Order: sequence, then C-alpha cells, then structure tokens
Amino acid sequence: MYADAKILVVDDEQITRQCLSSYFENEGYQVFCAETAEQAEGILRSEAIDVILLDIRLPAKDGLTLTRELRVHSEVGIILVTRRQDEVDRLIGLECGADEYVTKPFNPREILARTKNLIRRVRNSSHAKPTDSLSHSFKSFERWKLNIDRRQLIDEKQQSTQLTEGEFKLLNSLINHSGQVMSREQILELIRNREWVPSDRTVDVLVGRLRRKLGDDPANPKLILTIHGAGYLFTPRPSDLT
Repeated sequence: MYADAKILVVDDEQITRQCLSSYFENEGYQVFCAETAEQAEGILRSEAIDVILLDIRLPAKDGLTLTRELRVHSEVGIILVTRRQDEVDRLIGLECGADEYVTKPFNPREILARTKNLIRRVRNSSHAKPTDSLSHSFKSFERWKLNIDRRQLIDEKQQSTQLTEGEFKLLNSLINHSGQVMSREQILELIRNREWVPSDRTVDVLVGRLRRKLGDDPANPKLILTIHGAGYLFTPRPSDLT
C-alpha cells in the first residue's frame, strides 16, 4: 500500500540517515536524505514528499524551526526524531505542528508503523473535498463541522483545516463529552493508541493547537475551557451537535 510514497530523512548523523534510508528502501519506498534543514528545503521544492523523518537538533536551522515554517503552507507528514532527554523539545515540536515523534535509539519497525499510518492520513487529506458531505460523517458545533472521515475542520465558508491525529482524537473526544469536565487522565485514555502514548503535557499542547485552529482566544477561551485542578470542558451543549 502506497508503494509510491516518498520519504525524506533529515539528520546530520550519517549512520542514522543510512539506517533509516536502507530500512525504508528495503520496504519499497523512495527515500531522499538531507543532513541540514536547508538541504531538506531544496528537496521539498522539487519532490512531492509524503513524510519527513526530521531530527530536532540540526546545524544552523533546527528541526523545530523547519517544522514551524513548513506548517505555514504544507500538510506534509512530520515525524520528529529526538533523543530521550529532549522532552521539552518534543512538546515544542508537537506545538509547532509535528504529527508524531520517536526517540533515539529507535526501533525501525516502530518508525515504519508510524510512517505507514501517517502516509495514509496525508494521502487521504490531500484528496479531501470539504463540500462532499454526502459520503462523509460530520459532527457540528458553533460555526464548525468536524469531518470524521477526513479529520478536517470545516468553517461556515467551507474552508477546511487539516487536523493531526492527536488533534482529531482530542476534539472528537471533547465533542463526545460536551458539557462534562474531563481530566487529563480521562483524555489520555481516549486519545492514546498502540503507536502513540501521549503525556499530560501533550494534552495541554494539543488543546493549545486546537484553540488556535478554532479561533478560540487562549487568554479568554469560549469553546474549550480550562477548569483549574480538574481538566478541560467543551462548552457547546449536546443539543447544539448534529
């Protein structure tokens, strides 16, 4: 499936590039390599990359800066490759718009599984038509619709915004429990899966990203409220949802 997918490995360590590129090439993928963010940008301009495996710590422009810049105009899949002690950087990376992260030393099979899932989401979203309401399931709230199949937010002008897997799972869970205060522990149980185990801080990061995409002022939110010492509350009443 998706044998024509293109993977870009960005890492300044030659052994890491060789390890990842050979592994994905053996799986039938077309792989490009770069040792700097600047080299990666050149490849991205000439190739339709599906997923980037991006090291956070790069010389000159780092992986976090590249992630932030790419998210301004691109929905390419981004998996950050970090060291175990880079917890803060991982959270910042998610906040910048990365889809997932893996830690060094990594398990190639784990990266392959995450990459396959991400390729599928990227390909599905690239073919999405937000006005195609007949073939998709939607949940509505305020001025928004959530396309369940495409994992997209659609506003009243039919403009769509793609959600990452974590953002989608969080918003879907909040909608399903509208009017209820949900603790971080409850949210974690609903959004985790076998390949992705978020932390308490990850929930806060995802809430911040969702607020921005929903136009919900973080200083005075109306849709997703922070209930100090308890968790989060999604405010639209169940009767508002269709």
